[in-house]
Amino acid sequence: MATRSPSTRGQPHVPLAERLRPHALAEVVGQQHLLGEGMPLRIAFESGQPHSCILWGPPGTGKTTIARLMADAFDAQFIPISAVLGGVKDIREAVELAEKARDGLQPQATIVFVDEVHRFSKSQQDAFLPHVESGLFTFIGATTENPSFEVNSALLSRAAVYVLRSLTEQDLQQILARAQAEPAAPAIEKEASERLIAYADGDARRLLNTLETLFVSARAEGLQAITDAWLLKVLGERLRRYDKGGEQFYDTISALHKSVRGSDVDAALYWFVRMLDGGADPRYLARRMIRMASEDIGLADPRALRLALDASEVYERLGSPEGELALAECIVYLAIAPKSNAVYKAFNAAKALVRKDSTRPVPLHLRNAPTELMKQLDYGKDYRYAHDEPDAFAAGERYLPDGMADPGFYQPAPRGLEIRIGEKLAELRRRNAEAAKR
Repeated sequence: MATRSPSTRGQPHVPLAERLRPHALAEVVGQQHLLGEGMPLRIAFESGQPHSCILWGPPGTGKTTIARLMADAFDAQFIPISAVLGGVKDIREAVELAEKARDGLQPQATIVFVDEVHRFSKSQQDAFLPHVESGLFTFIGATTENPSFEVNSALLSRAAVYVLRSLTEQDLQQILARAQAEPAAPAIEKEASERLIAYADGDARRLLNTLETLFVSARAEGLQAITDAWLLKVLGERLRRYDKGGEQFYDTISALHKSVRGSDVDAALYWFVRMLDGGADPRYLARRMIRMASEDIGLADPRALRLALDASEVYERLGSPEGELALAECIVYLAIAPKSNAVYKAFNAAKALVRKDSTRPVPLHLRNAPTELMKQLDYGKDYRYAHDEPDAFAAGERYLPDGMADPGFYQPAPRGLEIRIGEKLAELRRRNAEAAKR
């Protein structure tokens, strides 16, 4: 009777990303600004003494790997907690396991790793504090969001923050080469590998998970090599490159806004298309353009606000992709328009003054007098109707509260239409000064 080779049926599948996870510091790809000779994390590994830290960086840059390697380096018990799925119960269990490891016959240190720590509530983060302070365990948090916004200041003050960077194309090429060394991995044509690396956008996990999907599909179809055309057919709309709600989204809209403000048409169009390519809602972009027209162009070119509103309306009528052209046209106009934030600054200065100032009474001559009693109390007395004055301007008339100096909120910029507005204001102020002398 013939004997069978051992079957792998029933054995749990280990994902490609997990199979290729580094088991030594030398195998880590990228992050040499932290892990290279003499760099902060390398020094921490070589010190022999773990310390609490937060690993902040984009997805797929090695945060979990570094935490696991740190536990191995210090022969520590490694307890992972997902902030998305975990809660206070998981923290209590981690504390119990850490106490057992500390008090056992062979005492062992513990590292508690919290993935996506920014998802933990304040009370959950506070639950870590006494145990971090007592040294019961070393806390390592991983986050894709700015920890200064998302992590409690008390916990943040007790942890070093290490900033991880997106992997470079060369880094991803190394990881791709390791994946292709796997048994039965199909070949990948150059154009396809370049597209894959661009799609991964610095994220090793995204690259490896996509590769695993492609390997399975290629084997099912009997393909010996992955071509660019086949890759496009399989991935389709998945070729989007960033999270529509994460920090990268807000970094990109910031770059778009600042490119418009800086009058760089090409950069503005680039960031605009990047956002569309990433799946941003064009309606959100339209709203931001309306804000740009008000905040950064203002009265230097009042047409900009009207154009932004028109572009928004065109998009509502046409939708994507036709309506996106109207938004692109608006982006170009906003970028080349003369810039002024004079109204924006004047409005904020007026708000600041009103918040801190007393409630000054309205001068009598500016008050309405609909009743006889009000007229007897001098409401509206000596008010000068501007339309009855030369050029419809009552020179010398006061409209601010009594005793209040002219705050000078609005200072027109010497650009665009505000040049003429500034000239007009200077003339009106000159006539007021002459009237005051008389």
